[in-house]
This record gives sequence, structure tokens and C-alpha cells, in this order.
Amino acid sequence: MGIRVLHAALAGSLLLGAAGCGGDGDKDGLPKDYKVVAGTQLCGGHAISAEASRALKVITGSSRFEASGEEYTVAQAARNLVDVFPTVTGREDACRIFLPIGSRQFQLRITWSLESAAPTGPVASKFTLLKMGELTMTGTEKAYVFFACRSPRLLDSTNVAQIALAVEYWAMPRDPQDNVEGLKDAYATVAHSFSLAMAKELRCEKNGGLPAKPVLDRA
Repeated sequence: MGIRVLHAALAGSLLLGAAGCGGDGDKDGLPKDYKVVAGTQLCGGHAISAEASRALKVITGSSRFEASGEEYTVAQAARNLVDVFPTVTGREDACRIFLPIGSRQFQLRITWSLESAAPTGPVASKFTLLKMGELTMTGTEKAYVFFACRSPRLLDSTNVAQIALAVEYWAMPRDPQDNVEGLKDAYATVAHSFSLAMAKELRCEKNGGLPAKPVLDRA
């Protein structure tokens, strides 16, 4: 099937097919190609490190997730970015992460955008600054990584793309929460993992200045 359809109980949630359509589902009413996978297999299989997969368990309480749709890969996100560079953009989908059918409703949305520059103003009090890339800020429901990329894949390799990568809980805010520091570290770890994978896919010089492992020291 390939194209994912709306989740019955959560607008914007995408499944790998429509349950019960034309005999394509199994005896449980699920599409035959519906899969549940480990975190490291999400978003094309190269975007979520083992460390980030453990961080997803901190965020979601689960180590198993719906398999990502074919359109949700770091390679596709990089191609989309190259196509629009150097235009400043809004936030564009890179990947969405859902718990399996039958679990509680939960969606993480990973997005990218092209910016004119990393923000320089004051950061909202719910965010903590970390020492990664141009700027990294993390909270209990979202994290942002800003990094600069010079790459031969861009139209003009002398130009630098200012990229923002966000990981966000996609529902009504739930603050305040328990385990505040643990959640902040977990969101930052997932955001770092996808950002580094994106930098590698784009062939950014020195991986856009991102470290090989997440740096969770407070700035």
C-alpha cells in the first residue's frame, strides 16, 4: 500500500494502509503491511541512534513504534531541503513517530526548516540551552537544534544553510511534568540524532559542527 491514512482517533496520525479495505487487512483488521518496529528502525533506519531509541522510551514509555511511512526518511528530508535551498522556509515534516495501534495515543513530530540565522534573543524559561551546533535548546515536550551546513549538495557550496531541526510532542501541552531533566535530555538526544543524520545525508562540512554524541552539558 505505501500511503498512510489518517488514524481514527488522532488527526494527522498516519498508518501504513486502511484497515479492513478490500480484503487487504489481516484477521485483526490491520493492513497486511502494518509493522511494529524498534526505535532504531524509524525514519528510514539511519536517523535514530541506539541512544536516541533509548531516549524515545523515556519520552513515550515504549520501545516499540509504528513503522514509518516511506516518505518519512532522513534521505527524503535532505532531498526536500536541497530542492528549496536557499529559500527561508516554515517547518517541514521530516518524520512522525507513533505508538502501535492499541497503545495510548502519542505522536512525536520531527521537522526541519531553513532559517536566515540561529536565534540570538532570550530563550523562554521552559527551555534549557545546550552546547551543540549553533544553538540547541530543550524542554520537556520539544527540542530544537540549529546548525550551519556548507555542502556540495547545495546550489552554491560557498553558501551556508542555516538549518533548524525540531522534535516536538504533537498534542495539547502537558507541562508541568515529572522527570523534567530526564525529559529534557531525552528530547535533546533525539533531536541531536536526527540532526546529525541530516548533516551526514547533506554532506555538511564537519557534520555541521555537530558532535558525534549528544552533549547534554548546560550552556
